Amino acid sequence: MQSFYKKILAIVLSATTLTTSAQEHNVSAGYQKPTDPQVLENLETWQDMKFGLFMHWGTYSQWGIVESWSLCPEDEGWTQRKPEHGETYFEYVKNYENLQKTFNPTDFNPQKWADAAKAAGMKYVVFTTKHHDGFAMFDTKESDYKITSPNTPFSKNPKADVTKEIFSTFRSEGFKIGAYFSKPDWHTEYYWWPYFPPKDRNVNYDPLKYPERWEKYKTFTYNQLNELTSNYGKVDILWLDGGWVRPFKTIDQTVEWQRTIKVEQDIDMDKIGSMARRNQPGIIVVDRTVPGEWENYVTPEQAIPEHPLDIPWESCITMGNSFSYVPNDKYKSAQKIVETLVKIISRGGNYLMNIAPGPNGDFDQAAYDRLKELASWVAINESAIYSTRAVAPYHEGDYYYTRSKDHKTLNVFHLSEGKDYQKTEAFQFTIPENFTPKDVKLLGYKGKVKWTKTGNTVSVKAPKSDLNYASVLQLTSK
Repeated sequence: MQSFYKKILAIVLSATTLTTSAQEHNVSAGYQKPTDPQVLENLETWQDMKFGLFMHWGTYSQWGIVESWSLCPEDEGWTQRKPEHGETYFEYVKNYENLQKTFNPTDFNPQKWADAAKAAGMKYVVFTTKHHDGFAMFDTKESDYKITSPNTPFSKNPKADVTKEIFSTFRSEGFKIGAYFSKPDWHTEYYWWPYFPPKDRNVNYDPLKYPERWEKYKTFTYNQLNELTSNYGKVDILWLDGGWVRPFKTIDQTVEWQRTIKVEQDIDMDKIGSMARRNQPGIIVVDRTVPGEWENYVTPEQAIPEHPLDIPWESCITMGNSFSYVPNDKYKSAQKIVETLVKIISRGGNYLMNIAPGPNGDFDQAAYDRLKELASWVAINESAIYSTRAVAPYHEGDYYYTRSKDHKTLNVFHLSEGKDYQKTEAFQFTIPENFTPKDVKLLGYKGKVKWTKTGNTVSVKAPKSDLNYASVLQLTSK
């Protein structure tokens, strides 16, 4: 494990935390760099992409509630059940599962999503094929609790296998494809056995005491992941959520939510990961929060590390306040999204921004508005965003830095956080000692800019321009 990474683990994650502790995920210790050349190549390309689309979508969108978590007794404090959805817990679960019988998102049009995401500069997509509630948004043969079941009205639609439609559509637009999959499944009797009531997010029986039942769960999980990596074309990322399903020996007792894991929940990731790589050579596997061979990049949630990480990482952050669809959600401004993107890439990470489709199968118009607003800024500044890496000094005051992979170009972003973007009369910033600029330009401005260099400080007279959200100065070296 790299010594720099050890230090980073002690740093509290910054940025606006929008979820409760039940959903927060710590960056796990012990990153293990992959050795497979195809995986390394895939990771390198993925790190070049910088900006991705995350989508949480399921039957729960009909109630406009948080995804899955209201089924979990431990999380009642922040996912309180509404009386009209059931007076008792068991009545609530029955009504929640019956949402399958009314799920009919007839406005589903993945091309509309792909067009908007592509215009906004997104390069990869991660879709929730199955969340913790166990409802499969793909055509699994392991369960009837799925969107393609005759019990689901949308099954009669020619686009009923929404995972297939999303993957094929985004793939045709040049996106890398990521399959989110929940390792825990609160619907199947092999994880939450009806013989016992569920107490928390974990398996509700002891797998060591009932090994035959746990073995059936392992087979169930393996088979579903085999389907996803065999039947849905090229899949670049297998994004596994539910880090409490893990070998007991990997529990980090310093992490509060991991201390709630009381039993062994090893699902044999070596077998799963090897199968996924046979089906999809070079696939990136993200076994969230479980350090080792199968956590190929780390995933801080609703937060940005305060300092650069020298390992592959991605912040998954919502455009609104919720990962799932909530009526009248408050969406972040385009300026806030740009500021978040700049911070993340200046620290070496990727930004996976979540937009939740509603029960009709479409985004809110506000989400499309934000994507359209982003599009013009990204188009002007794309050379400073993609295929870049972090570079010291990373961040000083209102300035954030990236560099080209060949070290010949330095990009300096100027922000003015907490208010509408304030155009300055002059830019003044530090550059790395070993970087000697021969040219400076302001992206989006066609004329030449006046600049001087004194020691390691560059001063640029700001021309009149109509730039929004952030300015980007691009320096090329001699």
